[in-house]
Amino acid sequence: MKGPLFYSKILLFGEYGIIKDSKGLSIPYNFYNGALKTDQNPNHSAIKSNRNLKKFIQYLASLDSLLVSFNLDQLQKDVNVGMYFDSSIPQGYGVGSSGALVAALYDKYANDKITVLENLTREKLLKLKAIFSEMESFFHGKSSGLDPLNSYLSIPILINSQDNIEATGIPSQNTNGKGAVFLIDSGIIGETAPMVGIFMEKMKHEGFRSMLKNQFIKHTDACVEDFLKGDLKSLLSNTKQLSKVALNHFKPMIPKQFHSIWKKGIDTNDYYLKLCGSGGGGYILGFTEDLEAAKMSLENYKLEVVYNF
Repeated sequence: MKGPLFYSKILLFGEYGIIKDSKGLSIPYNFYNGALKTDQNPNHSAIKSNRNLKKFIQYLASLDSLLVSFNLDQLQKDVNVGMYFDSSIPQGYGVGSSGALVAALYDKYANDKITVLENLTREKLLKLKAIFSEMESFFHGKSSGLDPLNSYLSIPILINSQDNIEATGIPSQNTNGKGAVFLIDSGIIGETAPMVGIFMEKMKHEGFRSMLKNQFIKHTDACVEDFLKGDLKSLLSNTKQLSKVALNHFKPMIPKQFHSIWKKGIDTNDYYLKLCGSGGGGYILGFTEDLEAAKMSLENYKLEVVYNF
């Protein structure tokens, strides 16, 4: 048995800012995926995943049934015969490994589920986001619900504010274009909860709150608008500003060995790096108007292209 595939996602813009109502843009990333599966001879990771599902069932049973209810009897039966989440999505990398699992379980076991095929009004999107937020909080302590929403719908999501989200289209990729969005593997597994903890601690200081509003959110909002309009020149200019703000104010979220190449990108304009999700490890996002120049400048790293301009 193998269920439908659910894909990883990338939050292109909006990390941390969406907690404070910045815009955000999240896109599916089909390079990684996962599905619910049962095997006769499960390997070590399948057994571990199955164990985690057993814990997750208890948590799902505790959720407010007015918001969402599940066919827990069937889920329990399937887990008892060894069902697990077979996933190629790396955990702790900011590309939505828990989000894909949440989407898969909702798809298969939720009662009265909102389906992808119906007319997805804003109310339905917000209800899905609220359900997924509660479900995914099991993994992170606090979740926006956006990762599972993206995985479930498999379409780009535009976040205008916390209570205003919509499915959106993004400009078609230019496969012959020189510019690109890419990922760099930091080689470190990131933990979301401690990074969010650092952010919340910083938010107690007036200076940080002011910077977030007047610099970080301002440039994040501009990046989202530039990307959707396909205005590459303005997009790169605003991404450079975001990259500077992150280096100055989000240093704990950037792995130490990347501080110098982060600065090098800003100084040379060969590329601009930004956080992918909460940071602390996992992937780092990069933007460049000349992919070949970025590859030469980052010769010690393998770049994984996500989108071509």
